[in-house]
Amino acid sequence: MDLLKQLQELLGSEHVLTGADAARYGRDWTGAYTSQPRAVLRPANTQEVSAIVQAAAASGTPIVPVSGNTGLSGGTHADGALMVSVERMNRIHEINTGARIAIVDAGVVLSRLHEAAADVDLCFPLTFGARGSAMIGGALSTNAGGSNVLRYGSTRGLCLGLEAVLPNGEILDLMGQLHKDNSGYALKDLLIGAEGTLGLITKAVLRLAPAPKAYATALIAVPQLDTALDLLHRLQEATGNAVEAFEYMPAEFHAAHDAMHPERPLPLQGSPAITILMEVGATAPRDATPDADGAIPVVDYLESVLAEMMEKGLVSDATIARSEAQRQALWATREAAAEVAMGNGPVVLSDVSVPLDKVATFLERIEARVAEAFPASKRLWVSHLGDGNVHYNVLDQDLTPHSKDQITEMIEDEVRRLNGSFSAEHGIGLSKKNSMARRKDRVALSTMRAIKTALDPQNLMNPGKILPD
Repeated sequence: MDLLKQLQELLGSEHVLTGADAARYGRDWTGAYTSQPRAVLRPANTQEVSAIVQAAAASGTPIVPVSGNTGLSGGTHADGALMVSVERMNRIHEINTGARIAIVDAGVVLSRLHEAAADVDLCFPLTFGARGSAMIGGALSTNAGGSNVLRYGSTRGLCLGLEAVLPNGEILDLMGQLHKDNSGYALKDLLIGAEGTLGLITKAVLRLAPAPKAYATALIAVPQLDTALDLLHRLQEATGNAVEAFEYMPAEFHAAHDAMHPERPLPLQGSPAITILMEVGATAPRDATPDADGAIPVVDYLESVLAEMMEKGLVSDATIARSEAQRQALWATREAAAEVAMGNGPVVLSDVSVPLDKVATFLERIEARVAEAFPASKRLWVSHLGDGNVHYNVLDQDLTPHSKDQITEMIEDEVRRLNGSFSAEHGIGLSKKNSMARRKDRVALSTMRAIKTALDPQNLMNPGKILPD
């Protein structure tokens, strides 16, 4: 039987999309990677995914999984492949308040899980700008990070168990709910971050945390990044590591943002060179319960710390959110970073990490090199300063494939000098394969290839991603 007819019988013809019906799946959020899948398949459950994979394996047809398609690295490029969308696998099976876990399908949209957890006074703390369309399967497949890694860790640390369909169609059940399980190889952690190259994640057990009862959120201007790190460490000690986010945005970013969004001007005086968006999440009633005047203790505490640092000249200006609307307005600026970078012309995107105390050193060095080699370029960056992740982006109307590679290698050079990583949270996909070839340890690469070959000898699961050719 023809493969597509077989799949139509399995899923129903309305869930086997081809031609124009499949076109929207072949374009990622960046628009940099477009493809024409042979078909887009929309299974309803794990058993249907298993049957799809078995049929593909029997016919030697590659498979590319897709969730919300919000990635930035080309991980869902699928020319001629069967694209398996998990969008119909969107059930929240359980929110267990006693164990503080959620059992969810891979197609659950991140913001929907946020809402379900909030209904029982809990939170799933993974968050980033694309939370309204990104899905759990994609977050797991890329080991997504976001702005709350400082307090809660990345996706891998938030996952207790998962279910996946392996390249031969077998269903791997790792749906444990345990915080300790030392029973052999960490297969769960191997699948997380593998971008669908070792199997297709279908379900997960996720950690939930107490929902903060109040937030203290502020945008501050500081004279240097070392000052900001001093403030971070002080707040961490005083709040019991309750700082959830610590985001660095320079003046260049704010200028580009304000040009794109004049309705959201910078709420600070002048154009400070360094601004930090910080947020403390208070879960203890003593920190979150308003007093007789309506003041919230954690907000008052943050205000007192900032006032003291302003007296010492360590903070030059600050604005504190006094309402949820003001808090959301501050976050809207930071979460527009990808839009700002992509909306200002040809761009080299980067997603690197260095030790916390080396962020300023990295930026100083890379700025000097890029400005000298490409004086007409415009550099925009933001940083999850609390975890050392920097998104350093270079815009230039005259970018060519060669100049993009030059800039990328400059960035890699400086990251390596500081014992950092060329990939922090966006995954490898297609965009960082050359970086993998240049920078990844050779033994590590050969080990990865051995694992890939052992699990997927036909190289059918998201082929051509992560590993250099």
